[in-house]
Amino acid sequence: MRLTTFQKALWAAAGLVCLAYGTWVLVADPATPPRAEAAFRPVFSLSDAEGRIRTEADFAGKHLLVFFGFTSCPDVRPTTLSEVAQVMDDLGSDADKVQPIFISVDPVRDRRLGLAAYTSAFHPAILGLAGDEVQTRAAAESFHIYFERQDDPAAPDGYTMSHSPALYLIGPDGDWLRQFAYGTPASDILNDLRSRL
Repeated sequence: MRLTTFQKALWAAAGLVCLAYGTWVLVADPATPPRAEAAFRPVFSLSDAEGRIRTEADFAGKHLLVFFGFTSCPDVRPTTLSEVAQVMDDLGSDADKVQPIFISVDPVRDRRLGLAAYTSAFHPAILGLAGDEVQTRAAAESFHIYFERQDDPAAPDGYTMSHSPALYLIGPDGDWLRQFAYGTPASDILNDLRSRL
C-alpha cells in the first residue's frame, strides 16, 4: 500500500507529537528521579585546638564526615555528634578510614568554652576546628551552607546561631559525595559508608 503525501505528513506529525510527549514526560514528570548534583570540592583552612591550620588536604585518602555547629547548641549538634560517635564506634577496624570534623560557626565563644573538650566528650576521633570570621565564612560558602548569628535574650551570652544542620560526606579524593539530613540514624550513615570503604 502506497501512502499519499497527506498520509505521510500525518505520520510525520504523529511521530513528532510522540517525541515531544516523551521529552515532556522526562523533563516535567515529578516521578522522574532528579539528576544527581554535580560533584564539587569543598575546602577549608581552620585552626585545631593546638592552633595548627588544618585543611582538607591533610585528610587526603580518607572519607570525611563534616558538620557545622556551635557548642551552645541545645539539640542539633548533640544529636549529630552522638550519631557520628556511634558510626565511628560501629566502623570498628575501618574507623581509621574516616575522619569526622566539627566546624564551629561560633569560633570565638567555642574556643573560650573549649572546643576540643566538647568534641572529645562525644568521641576522641572527632576533630573540632575553629577559624576567624573570614575563614569560617569561606568554609561555609565552600560547603554551600548557611549560618547567622541571632539575638536571643534567653540564650547564653544573649545570642544563638542559626545554621544548616546536615552532615556532609566528602570522598577520599576531596569530592562532595552526599549529605545526610538532620536526624538520619547512625545505622543509615554507617551502611552508606561501608558501601564505599
